[in-house]
Amino acid sequence: MDGAQQTGRCVVDLTELSGCPEEMPASGVLCSPTMSRVEFSLACKDLVASGRDGKPSAVVQVSVVDPHKHQLVSSVCTEIVEANKDPCFLTGVTFPSDCPAAPETLVKLTVYDARDKSQETGSFLGSATFSVNDLIRAKDERLTLRLRSSDGGCAPGTVVVSRLKMGEMEEAEHITTDVPSQKSPLVCDSGSHSCIERDRLLTGPVFTNPVCKVYRFQTVDNKWMLVREQMEECTLSFSIPKQLLSLYMQEDMSRVQDLKELGELSPHWDNLRKEVMTRYTGVISSYQETLAEMEKVTGPSFKPSCCKAQKCLEFVPINLHTQRMRVTCPRKTDASYDIVTVGAPAAHFQGFKGGGLQRLLSRYETEKKSFSTAYQCIYYSPEHTAKAQEVLSSVSLLQPLITSLADQLLQAAQERSAPGLREALKNLSDKTEQFVHTLKDELVKCALLALHAAQPGYVSKNQKTTRHDQSPVQTPVEKTTVCNNVDDSIPHHTEYDEEEWDRVWASVAKCLNCVIAMVDKLAEEDDRNDKQERVTEQQLADVITSHNPGDWREQLCPLVARLKECITEVVDRAKRAVTFVLLQEAACSIPQGFLLQQRRDVVFSQALAVLACGFVMRLYAGMRDKGFLRQLHLVGLVAQFESLLSTYSEEIGMLEDMEVGISDLQRVVFKITEAKTDQLGDLQPVVRGRRDHFTVEVPLPGPAFQNLPEEIKEGKHLRVFPVLFNVGINEQQTIAERFGDISLQERINQKNFEMLEFYYKSLSEKLPHECLPCFQTQTDIKELLETLGQNVVTKRRKNVEILWIAAAICRRLNGIRFTSCKSAKDRTSMSVTLEQCALLRDEHQLSKDFFVRALDCMRSRLSHGDFGRWEDPEAGAATENKPTSRHFYPIALLLVSSHLLVVWLILSLVFLLAKYQ
Repeated sequence: MDGAQQTGRCVVDLTELSGCPEEMPASGVLCSPTMSRVEFSLACKDLVASGRDGKPSAVVQVSVVDPHKHQLVSSVCTEIVEANKDPCFLTGVTFPSDCPAAPETLVKLTVYDARDKSQETGSFLGSATFSVNDLIRAKDERLTLRLRSSDGGCAPGTVVVSRLKMGEMEEAEHITTDVPSQKSPLVCDSGSHSCIERDRLLTGPVFTNPVCKVYRFQTVDNKWMLVREQMEECTLSFSIPKQLLSLYMQEDMSRVQDLKELGELSPHWDNLRKEVMTRYTGVISSYQETLAEMEKVTGPSFKPSCCKAQKCLEFVPINLHTQRMRVTCPRKTDASYDIVTVGAPAAHFQGFKGGGLQRLLSRYETEKKSFSTAYQCIYYSPEHTAKAQEVLSSVSLLQPLITSLADQLLQAAQERSAPGLREALKNLSDKTEQFVHTLKDELVKCALLALHAAQPGYVSKNQKTTRHDQSPVQTPVEKTTVCNNVDDSIPHHTEYDEEEWDRVWASVAKCLNCVIAMVDKLAEEDDRNDKQERVTEQQLADVITSHNPGDWREQLCPLVARLKECITEVVDRAKRAVTFVLLQEAACSIPQGFLLQQRRDVVFSQALAVLACGFVMRLYAGMRDKGFLRQLHLVGLVAQFESLLSTYSEEIGMLEDMEVGISDLQRVVFKITEAKTDQLGDLQPVVRGRRDHFTVEVPLPGPAFQNLPEEIKEGKHLRVFPVLFNVGINEQQTIAERFGDISLQERINQKNFEMLEFYYKSLSEKLPHECLPCFQTQTDIKELLETLGQNVVTKRRKNVEILWIAAAICRRLNGIRFTSCKSAKDRTSMSVTLEQCALLRDEHQLSKDFFVRALDCMRSRLSHGDFGRWEDPEAGAATENKPTSRHFYPIALLLVSSHLLVVWLILSLVFLLAKYQ
């Protein structure tokens, strides 16, 4: 192969990425050894095409051929550079992980002239093939290849393949860009190997099927920056919903068992109990079927948008993916920017005909009062229902814990260890006092009274000859109301002693005091024995005999046993009382309450999977950042959800669902644990808890866990502060702003701005600003918050500055970024790519002349006939749900088209009115 006929040539820059063991992070993340990954950046010169002054709209397809099977295993291509004989392609090519480069790997370069993009047609200009081994063995690591025609003959031009030499800087005189008088450097300007990353960006063990894409963009000083996007699926899309379904079923089965243990009830309440238990059984059966169907699902680790209508996948978030943009540029350390993209967490399968959760719950609370009248129930507000669930959950957790601590106290007495005895007593006292404090709530006392009234043989108060001046049933708070008049409708037992409950839980405190007194007595005796002067051997033997190790245990055992009995009695009464509260709440909400709970379960499942995905990604990214880890356990993290839903039609219901689902994430805490092994199965997050409170345990490999702060290693719960900002940007939002109502969006933004402001104040009080990341743009966070507050209250159409400022604040606060629209496709892609280019411009000095081109490169998803296809995670899943050419146009074009749509709607309305008149 010679270098004759230099009429046209394509210069290929190749970067070989290799895994560097010494660069493995201290986190201990396992990465299986793979072969080197190869990356290209492409440029052409003096290309010739027929017609149009010989200026082709060039695109290069890069194909990988299996040398053994002679089959095409991968095919990607660059963006199209229109009407340019000397195109400089910004889109690079990276070999996917499933077909890594090897010395015998064959690479085929095919150059096309994309004559008509709308028709997806193009003409073949030439091709060339080489192997990686040819490149490595070539002199100066450069190959000169002649372009070949389709029949194997010579085509005009040659291809020059050059291996990228890191640490050098050259000015490529023969490669020009679209900007006059600019020279394009051939290689990155870097004094080290930092701009060559290892072949796998480590984001955590729950991510899979990485898809990588690389670009080279020019900075303001005419240097190249290297940008690498890596998108991955997340296994939590399915694992978190599966775990939640199991927990939901366990909780509901426990509730059914509690209802059975209520004892004998009057016929009215017994019938209601049977009906409620039937409803719970139906929910459990439905969840079992859903979980069984989910276990059968194989294939990708995400749910494509075409599966929104599948009931078995309604708990799974739509299109959950992570995206990391890593930037290497001259005179600046490498930087990474993470974002999670997902379809709106909402009950898409159930639909939005009646609105979303926010509207449905509000309507339900209003209607529930009338339901309670029909069922002769006490109306409990959502706050009191939540309090009842909290009491039930706390009692269930504290009882076994107190029993265990009591056994530890007896064990310390058996060993006659005074320090151990005092330590065990302290823990037992703390938990018992917490237990007593929980049961002192007035709600429990009133619930016990109502339960007694619901049992057979009780006499209604209005049947008595003597009326009391005040009803013995008092609502816990003024907000709790009793339908049909409490004094007349709620029956009361003439023999029930209202003070009995106070005496029962007070007996727990008395038993604890007896235990404390005995421990103090034993400890004093031990101290006196230690202070005694020398005694004879016989006297010492007498002392040991009179105070053998069994004495302490024998003296404590009756007192501890009595304490356990009192606690068991209290727990039994309290559980039955609180269960009766929940029975009344469930009885007066049939069937709407159960349907709403199922809808809420669906939305929360999607939201928690998304949050857990972002938390794991952020945790692994900040493993070496001491400031971040300190912030994590002192304050917590902010999770900023960016929504692009319109406030029109069914998307209003999606937004209402999303608002409640994200708000429910406040009930979630995270806990870091040490993994048993480094196997992937042992590194998967585990969800524990009940509907009112969930804990997500994130296992880390041993070396990474040991490097964490002590507070985190001791199991401190880590909080997350979810905030949601929404700005609709599509044509439907234009209609909503002109003719509809956007109060929902305004209320959400105002409410969440206040939450974000509260988080920043808490952060400022507990953490120095030096722990936060540094950015090139020196705008103060406080100033950004003030600007955000002004934009939130400003009446302005499609005020996307709210989203931009909120995203900037989130990144400066070490937060987790999420972006979503209906299906996490078009609008989400536009938002993410615009944000990435803005970061390149503001933080990495992207040349203004390359901004639009960079944006077009990131938004382009080519599918032009034989030109190849960028690996779209939904490719082949639902071609009818997306356009064949996924090129996302600027927001300005949407605004223009939206005005045209409004004009068309008005004219159509006028025509219809004229026709029927």
